[in-house]
Amino acid sequence: MFTGIVEELGTVVAVEPQGDAVRLRIHGPVVTGDAVHGASIAVNGVCLTVVEHGDGEFTADVMQETLDRSSLGALEAGSGVNLERPVTLEARLGGHLVQGHVDGTGTVLDRSPSEHWDVVRIALPDDLGRYVVEKGSITVDGISLTVVKPLDDGFTVAVIPHTAAVTTLGSKGPGAKVNLEVDVIAKYAERLLEGQLGALAAAGTPTPTTTAPTEEAR
Repeated sequence: MFTGIVEELGTVVAVEPQGDAVRLRIHGPVVTGDAVHGASIAVNGVCLTVVEHGDGEFTADVMQETLDRSSLGALEAGSGVNLERPVTLEARLGGHLVQGHVDGTGTVLDRSPSEHWDVVRIALPDDLGRYVVEKGSITVDGISLTVVKPLDDGFTVAVIPHTAAVTTLGSKGPGAKVNLEVDVIAKYAERLLEGQLGALAAAGTPTPTTTAPTEEAR
């Protein structure tokens, strides 16, 4: 479990193809400071397992499913990546609950600079739009951000100078791919509600509606 507060902007040292997988070697002296074999590190919002580590670097294997569902397949030597270690029970939850399980990829559509921040508009897959709400949380490339406004084709977020300086989002312009993870609480709530409505339908019980009150009820 992570919080979406990026600890370090790392660098991809090497990408080693392995058939239906790749092995990434990443330079990140902060996140490898207490790394052990089998530890988890989020890379651009994707939870990966440390295979080897030393000299401020670590390697992690990325299977085909992850390559298909995220933007990690586009990484190459020299690419910058957002890095975060898992949160501990003693740590402050500075962002929101992030699993490191990418739901899909989005595309940066445009960014509008202002005096103190950039407003970035991001497109997202149609099936994720229902989880995005105004002032809700969303993870973009491992960064916990607040939704400024949900849109028909995506959403907007505000990127402050600090976030732009210490994460990959500072250099991503129109056309750039980003990993997206929606709020897990919304997904669980939807799943539980589907089960309840399904049980009511199976029992022949009318399901709740939101129809307007009749004249008599007013």
